[in-house]
Amino acid sequence: MRVVFVHGACVEDGSWWWHPTAELLARRDVASEAPALPSCGETDDPVDGSGPGLAEDVAAVRAVLTASDEPTVVVAHSYGGIVVAEAAAGLDAVRHLLLVSSYLPEVGESLSSFGGEEPAPFLQIDPEGGTFTVRTDALAGTFLQDCDPGIQRAAADRTAHQSLAVLQQPVQAAAWKDVPTTYLVCADDRGTPAGLQRGFARRAGRVVELGTGHHPFLSQPAAVRDLVLGL
Repeated sequence: MRVVFVHGACVEDGSWWWHPTAELLARRDVASEAPALPSCGETDDPVDGSGPGLAEDVAAVRAVLTASDEPTVVVAHSYGGIVVAEAAAGLDAVRHLLLVSSYLPEVGESLSSFGGEEPAPFLQIDPEGGTFTVRTDALAGTFLQDCDPGIQRAAADRTAHQSLAVLQQPVQAAAWKDVPTTYLVCADDRGTPAGLQRGFARRAGRVVELGTGHHPFLSQPAAVRDLVLGL
């Protein structure tokens, strides 16, 4: 078995965000990989309002998923659930989806389908540059309140400006309808409220709850490792 991790919005250096859990999995001889998402500026393409967008993120993740026929568990976080809904569709190697505090879209839904009329208060929008990101002063308190200060500081150096293009682009497939899916509700999440997560979780085949913030793979990596191994 291998694991492919797909990170959420407004971050870069994807493998860092997963490394505590990935290292614990490696001790059990489970390899993992975290694809770079172009819309977050993790490739050489410049990021602005015209892209790269969802299609480029989907292509990047799908390239990793199709590079091996080894049985694969895909672990997607937050915005990553939007990407994986399309990227993991129709692939025999993908045996399970684990969605962590994640959006779980139907075909035709986009990231903007789940937002309010006004941007979330923890976001910083740059209409001229065509990007959005997480406000630095809101990062720790909203998304990492249960992580130690060292993790919080390191995370602040790995936020990214993401293309606004991803907000309106709808998914073309819903892999979770055909692939066994577990939804991990992060009950103490201050960024994606638990009530919203539970609404998405009703679309999944199995639901697990942890009393964590938005990033349990940083704050409680052993719990996430055990969940992955149990799949």
